[in-house]
Amino acid sequence: MKLLLRLLLTAVAVVILAKILPGVSVDSYWTAIIVAVVLSLLNFIVKPILVLFTLPVTILTLGLFLLIINAIIIFMADGFIDGFGVSGWFMAIIFSLLLSLFQSVLFSILKSD
Repeated sequence: MKLLLRLLLTAVAVVILAKILPGVSVDSYWTAIIVAVVLSLLNFIVKPILVLFTLPVTILTLGLFLLIINAIIIFMADGFIDGFGVSGWFMAIIFSLLLSLFQSVLFSILKSD
């Protein structure tokens, strides 16, 4: 039940960010739910592999390269989902940062229950 609620909160965050950011687009609420599911799967499966392969660069940049990895994950989701679009690297990084911030706030509210 908590997983479903987290996915719905992530979908809400995706919709809000698509309204705020000019380079991010989501066609519908259903597409936002699909984006939330795909991002969760990519973060669970692909991100650890990317982090492992880029570990030396991540260490050299003191973890800042993780922003690039997050942008790659966003672009992968963009490629998989037709109704979701991100216009460039800068927008992908900004979207990733703001999505993480929204998720932190929303999930902390969820934890307090």
